[in-house]
Amino acid sequence: MVAKRRLSKSADDDDVVIAKDQSTAKKSKIGGRKRIASAEEGEVDDDTVFVQLLKTAGVILKYGNLPNKLTLDQAIFQKKLYQSLRKHARYPNVVQEFIRGMESYIENRDKFRNCLLPCGQYQEGESSNTVNYQESLIKLLLGIEILQPPVMNMLFEKIPEFMYDGVPEDGINLPRLIINQFKWLDRIVDSKDLTNKVLQLISVAPLEIQCDIITSLPEILEDAQHNEIAKELNSLLQQNTHLTVSILDALSSLNLRAELLVEVRHSVMLTLSAVKLDDLPVVVKFILHAITTADAMEVIRELRKNLELESCVLPCQLQASQGKQNQIAKGTSVSRENGSNDCVAIMFDVIKAAVRFQKVTAEAWIKAIESVDSAAEHKVIDLLVLLILHSAGASISKKQVEKLLRSKIRLDQIRDQLLQVAFRSHALVVREYFPSVLSLAQTLLRSPDISVVSFGSQMYKYAFMMFDSYCQQEVVGALVTHVCSGFTAEVDISLDVLTDLVSQSSSAMAIYAVFVKGILDYMDNLSPQQIRKLFFILSTLAFSRGLEGSHIQDDMHIIIRKQLSSTISKYKRIGIIGAVMMVGSMACDGSKVDTCSSDLPAMSKESFRQATALLELVRSCSEHSPEAAALYYDEMANLVQKGNLDPQVQELIGRSVLDDFQEDFVVDLIPDIANKYLLPLKCMFNLDEEESEGGIVINLLPLLSNSLTNASIDGKRSKQGAKKCVSPVSLASFFRLLRLCEEVQHDGNLEEIDALLGCPLHLTNLELVEKVESLSKPERELLCSLLFHAINWFREVVNGFCKLQDIEMKGKVLLRLQNITQLQGLLEKCITATPGYVPPLANFDSEITEVPPTIAPAAVAKKRNKDLKGKRKQKSEGSKNSSTDSSQTEEPSEESQMPTGNTQGKENNEEGKVFVNLANYRAYFRELDINVFFALQSGLVTKSQLDSELHTKVTEVVQLGSAELVFLLEDLSRKLDYMLVANVTKKILFLKVKGDRDVGFSHLRQMTPQQLAQFTLKLLNPLCNHLENAHNFFQALMAGNNGVVDVLGSDVKESQRMAACYHLLLQILNTLFAWCGFAQNENRKLLKSALGVLANRLKAGDGELGMEELFRQTFRYLQNFQNTIPRCASAVTLTQLLIVISSRSSDSQCKEKIATIARGFLCQSWILPTGEKEKGNKYNEALDTLLCIYLKHTDDVLKSVEEIAGVGVPELMNSTKEGNSRTFPTLTRQTFLVFYRVMMRVLDSSVKEIPSGTQSDSAEVQIEKLLRWNLAVRDFHILVNLVKVFDSRPVLGVCLKHGRLFIESFLKQGMPLLDYSFKKHRDDVHSLLKTLQLSTRQLHHMCGHSKINQDTNLTNHVPLLKKLLELFVYRVKAMLTINKCQEAFWLGNLKNRDLQGEEILTQQSQEESGGDEESQLPEDDMEEEVEEEENDECESNVRKATRDAEDSDSD
Repeated sequence: MVAKRRLSKSADDDDVVIAKDQSTAKKSKIGGRKRIASAEEGEVDDDTVFVQLLKTAGVILKYGNLPNKLTLDQAIFQKKLYQSLRKHARYPNVVQEFIRGMESYIENRDKFRNCLLPCGQYQEGESSNTVNYQESLIKLLLGIEILQPPVMNMLFEKIPEFMYDGVPEDGINLPRLIINQFKWLDRIVDSKDLTNKVLQLISVAPLEIQCDIITSLPEILEDAQHNEIAKELNSLLQQNTHLTVSILDALSSLNLRAELLVEVRHSVMLTLSAVKLDDLPVVVKFILHAITTADAMEVIRELRKNLELESCVLPCQLQASQGKQNQIAKGTSVSRENGSNDCVAIMFDVIKAAVRFQKVTAEAWIKAIESVDSAAEHKVIDLLVLLILHSAGASISKKQVEKLLRSKIRLDQIRDQLLQVAFRSHALVVREYFPSVLSLAQTLLRSPDISVVSFGSQMYKYAFMMFDSYCQQEVVGALVTHVCSGFTAEVDISLDVLTDLVSQSSSAMAIYAVFVKGILDYMDNLSPQQIRKLFFILSTLAFSRGLEGSHIQDDMHIIIRKQLSSTISKYKRIGIIGAVMMVGSMACDGSKVDTCSSDLPAMSKESFRQATALLELVRSCSEHSPEAAALYYDEMANLVQKGNLDPQVQELIGRSVLDDFQEDFVVDLIPDIANKYLLPLKCMFNLDEEESEGGIVINLLPLLSNSLTNASIDGKRSKQGAKKCVSPVSLASFFRLLRLCEEVQHDGNLEEIDALLGCPLHLTNLELVEKVESLSKPERELLCSLLFHAINWFREVVNGFCKLQDIEMKGKVLLRLQNITQLQGLLEKCITATPGYVPPLANFDSEITEVPPTIAPAAVAKKRNKDLKGKRKQKSEGSKNSSTDSSQTEEPSEESQMPTGNTQGKENNEEGKVFVNLANYRAYFRELDINVFFALQSGLVTKSQLDSELHTKVTEVVQLGSAELVFLLEDLSRKLDYMLVANVTKKILFLKVKGDRDVGFSHLRQMTPQQLAQFTLKLLNPLCNHLENAHNFFQALMAGNNGVVDVLGSDVKESQRMAACYHLLLQILNTLFAWCGFAQNENRKLLKSALGVLANRLKAGDGELGMEELFRQTFRYLQNFQNTIPRCASAVTLTQLLIVISSRSSDSQCKEKIATIARGFLCQSWILPTGEKEKGNKYNEALDTLLCIYLKHTDDVLKSVEEIAGVGVPELMNSTKEGNSRTFPTLTRQTFLVFYRVMMRVLDSSVKEIPSGTQSDSAEVQIEKLLRWNLAVRDFHILVNLVKVFDSRPVLGVCLKHGRLFIESFLKQGMPLLDYSFKKHRDDVHSLLKTLQLSTRQLHHMCGHSKINQDTNLTNHVPLLKKLLELFVYRVKAMLTINKCQEAFWLGNLKNRDLQGEEILTQQSQEESGGDEESQLPEDDMEEEVEEEENDECESNVRKATRDAEDSDSD
């Protein structure tokens, strides 16, 4: 490319020189009358043949710098000279004399130069305007055939004389002028000789002359020589890369054969990695210029493979960085970097032109990128080409590019790292396609996939940080549009992007604050969390640049005051959140936190006055509403927790909080208190009884009674005016603010408020819970509210004091956890007896959209059971031929008694009572901080050890009990499920409000998933301790009961809790290790640490283990728990955990081990703590999952299905009504549908994986495929025939649905195999079809059964199935015809029968069919059946059926 530029420049110089010479000559001629021409500039006039013949023909030779003059037209001159030579007396010797004269004439450089330069025109009258340009004398002579060969030889001999000359005074490059003489000749006498001479010259010429010659080849040579010269250039290209640009320019203009072009292109492709950066655009252009449909895919794939943009950019970046570090040659390094960027940009312009004007090239790029199936193989060029394709939009639709990019992101093949490299290393290229970047980011941000949304948000961030102000403005405008869209997920991610941009580059964002301010008009559609983010963004922009943000400050003050003064709670909540976030920015101490702007000014007196005034305004506006006051306290607590408040503001807040809390909620402990409330007042849960004389108490019941009384009196608050309202609703929030203020002011020391941990509460006598049904409705609701407030108080107290290391404090925290579990049990009973009760709010920054489920009385539950029994009876009567209990599939069985922390939240069938599950009321409990889970480090004791510790007086060190452990593990499991997403493609529901899912995770959302994973890593050892304790607990139970978990005679509740612990611990480990973040490189070390904890539990290693060994050791450790799993759901969780571990490992034996473990669980009897077998919907779901895992990981799916259907089911059929299979104890009449559905589904999917037969298959491959199909058909036959015994409606539905799918797969993939295998393997094909015919006949009977019973759900499958059965018969006939056995096919009538084989009597009898048409056929006959369509349903019910059979082979 550089050489090409020099060539063009030199040519331009020549033109200038020529023009100058002509101008000089013209001037001299004009002024020739007044001056005398010197001898050096006069006409050449001698008696040589060369001069005389030229003069006779019309050319006057000149001395010096004057051009030779042509007095005639060029064609006339050539004709006259040719005739003069031919008619000369000494012809042909005169030609030699002419050439010798010419050789002697051009010995002089100036004369030779004049002969190479264009001739001047001899001006006489009007003839001067006839021709504007004249060729050189040499070019005119080359146009004469008899002179062309000797003149060419002479020129080739002259070129070496001037090859190594420097730049002459006149600046004319003679070798280049000589080469130009050979261009565009009308006729070449000996083109082959010319080609050889040119190649010889190229081999000896210097680089510059080589480039000139090669570039001129297309203009010199004839088409016939193009292929020959192309071969030589191809070999030269491999020898000398400096000629790349010239050679490719020449090759691009040559007319080459397709085979030769492919060869040349392949050679160029091999040198691509070694090409200079400046030459890269030319090389790429050559590769792309002649792509055809046949080879486009291969060419693009090779080009993409060999094009390494990283190696092109890295040296320039290194040069630039060195220049910045050393401050030496900075201008040079920058210019080099710009030059490299220009070359890359030019290359992508070449690609853009190719994809825009060649559809086949664009489609090939799409297919090439689509074919890459791993993140490691994707390159930056893939992303940049997608941008080009999206911007071109002519040959490839934008939707196609967007779909491909979404798919790649969803499959984790194109990652954020690739995007980062594209923006940082090729910003100039990406900037050119900024409209496509913006369009793609907008599309990706609206995707329902989390990973795709995250990628779109990164595109916005990089575009803002890397591009100019115009692009930044467009990015901010697009994000504001997303925020105002109204879709929750879109709003959340857009606000997150704006928050990141404000935090990372507040100065750049401040310019566009006016755009962000426009979101304030759309706050009605934002949730409290989104409003908090918005005000953080605005307040940061307003206060990070001093007076420059004053206009935003004024607008925010106006809006906040307006919202605070509103009487509508929604707008008051907006005002409180906005005011607190504004105070946080006004009082931000830049020395304490890095996220604040470094140029943040110190807090002035005026700012302090404004902050205190705003805080006072919020407090005064919220103190009349308990919910508003609680929200204010929570927001202030979050602000204080960040730890970046100015010390003045922090001190002001802390000083007022402690006094107000003591005044509002704390009273002195008095032994005797007069009772004036609905419920009797009693002081409860005192952990400091020895200090009870001067103690304090939380005044809960009196405050609650007063607040309820005041709220029930209409207008009382309005009459009281500005009187402060004190309510227990804000108790927990106020204490959280108090505790955090104390932590910040005293560096984590809580001595001033530690009395609140053990102080009692003013509650009521909790014995009232046992007779709650006898209380009035107001008393029951008051009791429920009292318990809610007490639980929330204890939860917040545990949050506050869980980090203390003092032994006494730790013991009190554990006792408070016991108090929480005890009160939760009482609360369940109270809520059960109080239908329609709505609890008090505990989380005030979320919209609670779901009302807790209304609890139905016991009578309703009994009636529901009665109705179910009636339905079962009716169903049983409707199925007269059923030989098994319909309970196997019909009734929704009672819930699986998988124990949870609220084991009482189930239905008690004996007493007819319904208990609630407090999980439905999670939104009404205070959130637990993650530091609470450090309590898991306490030991686990059984209930027998806890009997003496259930009293309020502690006599020894308290340890964590099973109930408290379940309570903590449930909460930890929920938190991990919320934050650690297992699948990056998890869907976002745009049309569903997700506020309810976020309730209770306000504090957790302040952490990143990486931080939560690191925290959980610290808990792994305690979690493993509890897991091993649970394992030992059930191992001890099994040891005394011959390997069966039989807890009869033991504590049932304790066993349930331990089983719940076991399940939750496995679930926590599964959630942690399934986290998609472990697939990222930055979290690799974290994964290794987590695996190391589990591996060391098995065997403490001295040295550091590799990743593969850690995976193996972890798998072995978890595998040891399989023998003591107490519940089927826990078995599923353990199996899934092992699958997660094995999926990250390359150990091939893991699959076999997982199949063995899953089979072991299927062969195990699952017994409840009550001694009953597990059952219910959840149990069935667990069995479904286990069976799917077993069949997925087993070596041979078809053999495993045959074992279950051929061994397990017959054992079940021979057992009692309540019995089970001996081989698979989980296979009972109640779970048969689960097994049957999974087997049919897996069988259908497995046959789809059998490749279709082709004629090119070898004999071994055909036999293998036939064996697979024989086994599959045999399994299908067994499963279909089971319907005769298990004839319930769901089983029939499964059989009809998957039977149709199996027949369809057989027609598509099995029949082509039979076409090619029939002649060689006739017996195998015959056996296969005969077995399948028995199954199709049974399917036909099922269709008739469905019609007779008029079951809509079943008859929906019938038309498609009948169509396939008919198609199957004709397809067999086609197969016989292909193999020339069509005479073996015949049709006959088939009667409709029911499932048991009895003839359906509704059809009319036919006299001619007296005998049974279902007569036995010979064993070597092959029979098929098909049912013909009914002619008219109104005319006749008679159905005709046909069957065909193959008679014995005559061969």
